[in-house]
Amino acid sequence: MTRRRRPSPEPDRDNRIAMEIVVDCYDETEVAMGWYCYLQDALSFPFAAVCKIKRAISPLTVGDEVDVVDIGPEEECAREIFVSIKWNDSKLAVPLAQLKVCGDTDDQSTEAVEDWLYWVEQGREF
Repeated sequence: MTRRRRPSPEPDRDNRIAMEIVVDCYDETEVAMGWYCYLQDALSFPFAAVCKIKRAISPLTVGDEVDVVDIGPEEECAREIFVSIKWNDSKLAVPLAQLKVCGDTDDQSTEAVEDWLYWVEQGREF
C-alpha cells in the first residue's frame, strides 16, 4: 500500500473544524454525527465531482466524473461519509473521500468537501 503524504496543517481550517463540526463531541459516534450534520447542512445538491482515488468498495476509477445528488443515509455514515451519485440510471453511495469537487459548485459546498478531505488526509477518523 502506498502511503500518501499528509497535507500541511491549516490552522484556520483546523480551528473551524474544531469549533463548528466536532465541538462538544466526546466519542466517535458524536464525531460522526457532527460531520454528518455539518455536511448535510453545507452541501448543495447536485454538484459535480471527479474521482481522485480508486477504492475497492467503489466502482469508480480515477478521472470518472459524477453528479453527487445527496448525502448517504445516516446509518451508512457511522464510520465514513458516503454520498449518493447518479450511476447507470440509479443512485449509488460512494465514499466522499474518493471525490474532488469540480465545475461550478458553490463555495460553501466546495469548502465543506475540502474540510472532509483535509480531515481524512490528516489521518483522522471517527
